[in-house]
Amino acid sequence: MMPNTYTQIYIQLVFATKGRDSQITNLVREEIEKYICGIFNNKGQKVMAIYANPDHVHIFFSYKNLQITISDLVKVVKTESTNFINEKKLCVNHFTWQQGYGAFSYAKSQKERVVNYILNQETHHEKKSFRDEYVEFLNAFEIEFKDEYLFEFYD
Repeated sequence: MMPNTYTQIYIQLVFATKGRDSQITNLVREEIEKYICGIFNNKGQKVMAIYANPDHVHIFFSYKNLQITISDLVKVVKTESTNFINEKKLCVNHFTWQQGYGAFSYAKSQKERVVNYILNQETHHEKKSFRDEYVEFLNAFEIEFKDEYLFEFYD
């Protein structure tokens, strides 16, 4: 018998629309979220929470299939969702994601808090800009960064 591999890794991904254009409207948000969840599922991952803001997305998932790197997973998600959005003409203008992403890991004990945080994005962003939120993540996780290499922020 071969021993199995067991993992428990929780990751929150954050990435933005190109130019931080507010292209994801409430009319198409759920359809885009469902499509992205399908991509994760097809890659052997389990999405626990997703929220597509008009100009950025948060995805919290259980990283199960270690055969695909997080970087490759993000590339597939961005490419396939971009093609889907443009083919279905879900956004007024040509849609694309901005380069780069944030990936933040969490303990199982933080799972419920992160799920609630993501599902309450609309309320959360009434009080805090995406830039402030993202810089807070980087600082909280002690990730060194340079402003010029962050997403294009216009707020």
